[in-house]
Order: sequence, then C-alpha cells, then structure tokens
Amino acid sequence: MLALNNLQVLYDRSIQAVRDVSLAVPEGRIVALLGSNGAGKSTILKAISGVLTQEEGEIIAGDIRLHGESIASASPRTVIARGIVQVPEGRGLFATMTVEENLLMGGFTRSLAEVQEGLEQIFSLFPRVKERRRQIAGYLSGGEQQMVAIGRALMGRPRLLMLDEPSLGLAPQIVDTIFDTLITLNRETGLTVLLVEQNAQIALQVSSYGYIIENGRVVLDGAAEALRSNSDVQEFYLGFSSGERKSMRDVKHYKRRKRWLS
Repeated sequence: MLALNNLQVLYDRSIQAVRDVSLAVPEGRIVALLGSNGAGKSTILKAISGVLTQEEGEIIAGDIRLHGESIASASPRTVIARGIVQVPEGRGLFATMTVEENLLMGGFTRSLAEVQEGLEQIFSLFPRVKERRRQIAGYLSGGEQQMVAIGRALMGRPRLLMLDEPSLGLAPQIVDTIFDTLITLNRETGLTVLLVEQNAQIALQVSSYGYIIENGRVVLDGAAEALRSNSDVQEFYLGFSSGERKSMRDVKHYKRRKRWLS
C-alpha cells in the first residue's frame, strides 16, 4: 500500500533527520515504527503527511509511494484526500472547541450522511467521548483527548491511519483501551495502521511487522514476533538489560538493508 524508498529528509538545509529509509506498509496490516527520541520517527510521518515545509523540512532524496504513485510532493490536503490521516503527537486538538466540534472538523471532506455515520461509529468505539461530546476539548483528561484525536482522524474515513506516540503520558488502562480499539478496527474494517511508539512492548504486541530507527536510519526490521524474541531488542527496547551497550548501533551483527553497521 505505502512504500518509502531511500527517503532522505533535511531540516533548515543543514540537519539530516532521515537517511535512506526504506519501509513498506502492506494494506490491512499494523506496522510499528520504533526508536528513541530524536531517531527520526515523527519526521517520517510528517514527510508522508506532506507537512514538512511548516517546520523548514524538505525531502532531498528518495520517494514516497501510495499504491505505486508518488506522493512525495503532495500537499497535506491531497494526502488526506488519498486516504492518509495522521494523529499527531500531543493530539493537536482545538482546545477551545467542543469534543463534537473537533470530530466534525475531521469530517470536513465528507457528506452530511457520512459525517453522521462517522459520529455514530466514534461514539460506539469510545462511549466516553459520547458522554463528553458537549464539553470543551481542552478540559478533558489526556486519555479522553487521545480518544477524541483518534476519533477525529477516523471521521475522515482513512485507508491508512498514522499514529504518533498514542500511548505517551497515558495510564495503562487507557492505553489498553486505545490499542484494543485499533486492533478491532484493523480486524473488522481492514484499516491499515502505521504506528510510531516508544512503548515497544505494546507496539510489537499489536503489530505484525516492525522497523527500528536509530539516528535517521533503519537498523533492524522483521516480523513483530521475531523482534520480540530478539535478545538485543529485548535489551534495548523491552527492558531486559543484560549488558552495558548504549545503542543498537554498537551491535555489529545488526543489518541494515543487507549491509553491516559498524
């Protein structure tokens, strides 16, 4: 469905944030993009969404293709129209608007009938959002705001939903609710998901495939189950410490596109 081919992104014409990243998101799958802060994960999502220019960023090489067609130079509106919607880190709600008004903003490209159907779907998925529909979004808890942010994205009827750190700062019970909802949507509607997460444990539980990013490069990728059982992934990302290594770049047997990292 979505493919990145040797993507390179530069900020301020001097800082290379993404370096030759290639990855694929097959239709109907949940794919995880893992890595520490500053690894380049969010930049990849912004490149796909077409919003890099707002932060003085630009794609300097490589390509982004959706169903075989390049969207590397597409505007954010075009990307949304093609069926890709992002839930940004920090939720990005309109804090002074009500919950329902935020949801309606997500369906601005849809007909009235589709908007009504979308609202009913969101309220079914997140009963708490229905209870808060008349409240000002800025007064909601973090978990409630995340539900609204995901609901707003779903109002656009995306074919590919991209989430940037959806578990950040949330209580475990809320995190479970959100990820259970993503699994349900994936299984029942075939929604494709690209998930950026620092919580590797839960990301690899819900995903079928994963990519690990360090310093703007893919240093490891594979089936989620294989990554969960990988001893180095367990040490660096799952909290099973057994040594003094500081970075996966220190592990020379990690491959990146069939080339050894040094």
